[in-house]
Amino acid sequence: MRLIVGLATLLLVVCSATDALAHAALVSVEPPDGSVLSDPPKRIELHFSESVTAGAVNLIDAQGGLRGDAKVDTTADSIVVTPPPALPPGTSIVSYRVISQDGHPVTGSVTFSVGAPSATTMPANADATINVLIWLARIGLYLGLFAGVGGVFFIAWIGRSPAGSGAVLGALVLGLIGAVASLGLEGLDVLGLPLSGLAAASPWKIALGTSLGPALLIAMAAMAASLLVLRRPSGGMSRILSGVALASVGLSLAATGHAATAPPRALTWPAMFIHGVGIAYWLGALLPLAATLWRQPKSSLPVVQRFSGIAIPVVGLLALAGIALAVVQVAHVDALIETRYGIILLIKLVLVASLLGVAALNRFRLTPALACEAKGVKGAKGANKGAEGPKSARPLARSVAVECALAVAILCVVAGWRFTPPPRTRVPDAPLAVHIHSDRAMFQVLISPAKVGADDFVLQLMNGDGSLLSAKEATLVLSMPDRGIEAMERPGVRGADGFWHVRDVALPVAGRWHMRIDALVTDFEKITLEDDFDVTMQ
Repeated sequence: MRLIVGLATLLLVVCSATDALAHAALVSVEPPDGSVLSDPPKRIELHFSESVTAGAVNLIDAQGGLRGDAKVDTTADSIVVTPPPALPPGTSIVSYRVISQDGHPVTGSVTFSVGAPSATTMPANADATINVLIWLARIGLYLGLFAGVGGVFFIAWIGRSPAGSGAVLGALVLGLIGAVASLGLEGLDVLGLPLSGLAAASPWKIALGTSLGPALLIAMAAMAASLLVLRRPSGGMSRILSGVALASVGLSLAATGHAATAPPRALTWPAMFIHGVGIAYWLGALLPLAATLWRQPKSSLPVVQRFSGIAIPVVGLLALAGIALAVVQVAHVDALIETRYGIILLIKLVLVASLLGVAALNRFRLTPALACEAKGVKGAKGANKGAEGPKSARPLARSVAVECALAVAILCVVAGWRFTPPPRTRVPDAPLAVHIHSDRAMFQVLISPAKVGADDFVLQLMNGDGSLLSAKEATLVLSMPDRGIEAMERPGVRGADGFWHVRDVALPVAGRWHMRIDALVTDFEKITLEDDFDVTMQ
């Protein structure tokens, strides 16, 4: 008993000690993404919305060479890349793979050009099968936690018989394999290594250093404890251990991931814990319940009644926790159809609604029919108390099997969230940088978001040597000659940063716009530079 209580306390401390976590997003780059520079930058700074751990951060020069002589440093929420002193002219790429505090890798690329933009040849990507294997490993992990640990809890507390123990054992073994594979594959994904990299220690070490590491260790401990219980499911100690394992499912899910680490933690942590425990109770019952109905129809009614009596409040709590997490994650209703995360959520909701429909059929029609037949009550259609047990047990077993199939489909869909950040983490797109220069002046224009609608322009006016240009006025002139849109003049307002700002400029049409900037230096002198830029749809 002391060992079990100590294990439960340790698991709770590990999860509760986790700091408030979120999903990192790139918020700014210096120099801005897409900048055109006269000389190579001394450093490139990538600023994220939270602290990150650097995985694979690479500098690819304009000739497609992977520059191993570039220095990479991590400082709190920033990644600083110091390029070598000599970079070939053209467009270079900084490709990054970092780990956010919720344990998910964040990837992307930014560019800058020396002299003039050019085409850059990217080196070969890492093994493309990694993502597929991560998805499969995550499904295996879920099956181990929900069908395995939840199934053992059902056998020990509800079924009180070994019916379905073989399938539950298979789920636990699959889950342990999935947990170990998830750890190694997570490290490969972060470091951008091929599958052969599993032989090295680095991917395992970096994965253990993320929030996913402790979460997987808790999951493996829960599945290992369930294996012990499965050998001898009867007895008070086995029941207690299976209860601790079931609670550990919630602890594991609440220790990492998008939903568990979103603010406010006072809401999302308990909601994720309840969600995980509820799923394990419900889905874990399906395999042994179907086996009991099929193989032991005479004794199946008490088992069904014990399960369904608890299932209704559990499913209610499960639904409330799921709704709370969805509201936090999606943030805006439009995100349900505008983001991959939202689309996955919609597919999940359709499958969950189908699962609830089948469960309602079982609870309110097939179970009463089984009860009527088991008691020999005439009047229920097809009620017949035969020697082999109630015949109504077979339709209910088949219906539970349909629940199993829907549950597996839901887990397959939900595993796709591993690759998709939730809408709440979205940050405004980095501004489009347009660099215009002449022998005398150098203008850099930042356009946010460079999409149809209202856009903001920042006019960074500089002398040829890079010093701030002292101008009396700055005017932005936009036109789209090929679409018949004549010049629109908008005066700039000098900001505290020394740059000129033009806000809420209406860009009603997507396509290539012409931009002219008039900088009045003196009453008799004006510098004019112009260039084109592209506007995209929202």
